[in-house]
Amino acid sequence: MYISMNGPENTAPNRAVIANTLAAVGFIALIAGSMWLAVYSTRYVPGVVNRLGSAAVYLGSVFIHGEESSLSVVPTASTTIPFGPATSTGTTATLAMPAAPKKSTPILGTRTDTTYQIGGATTTGAFSGLPDLVVHINAVGYLATSSASSFVASTTVPSGSRPAVNFTIQNIGTNKSGPWRFSANIPTQTNFLFLSQPQQSLAPGDSIDYTLGFDQANKGTDKLITIIANFDHTLGESNTNNNTASTSLTIIGP
Repeated sequence: MYISMNGPENTAPNRAVIANTLAAVGFIALIAGSMWLAVYSTRYVPGVVNRLGSAAVYLGSVFIHGEESSLSVVPTASTTIPFGPATSTGTTATLAMPAAPKKSTPILGTRTDTTYQIGGATTTGAFSGLPDLVVHINAVGYLATSSASSFVASTTVPSGSRPAVNFTIQNIGTNKSGPWRFSANIPTQTNFLFLSQPQQSLAPGDSIDYTLGFDQANKGTDKLITIIANFDHTLGESNTNNNTASTSLTIIGP
């Protein structure tokens, strides 16, 4: 009897050959993909990382007290001279006429000048009601250097400069604010939202003047900047409709 050698006995070896071939092809494809990814990372990723790593926000602030008055007081000394009762002998009282006073040169004491502060800490217990933070945008412009104190007011930001905004947050309510925060939505290339650290408590009338600049600006016209006081609503206020202010500026590209 004749039995063919191409029968079922060779099925297993054929499958092994096919599996080994596919594994080799997959391995070669994996090596090729890894090499392409390495080349891409070397050429493109560092540029993206460097552009993101150079971004920065520059913030300067000046606290302004709501009450700046003071009172100067010069105390004066006064002396009280007591007079004793009249004396009597028997039934007849004799009143002696006083002798004419002798003229004498007065001896002056030491002059003392004292200044007393009014307001501030002396009115701590007088507050009641709720605070009310309001945002005022004073000007837009740019920073001439990396310092917030180099702010230059301008509606157009020159090429290569850092856009900036100057704004004031004031407590116009009737009570202290306690710690609070603000946010700034600035036109960077990634539409960055700046969240401040907790700010100092503001008494009624107190305010803080801020200058905020930033890198990696999104160039173009009518670029919007929005400032929000108490954005996280951790502070109870009598009015929250005045917590937001917006402005725009033109940022010229290179």
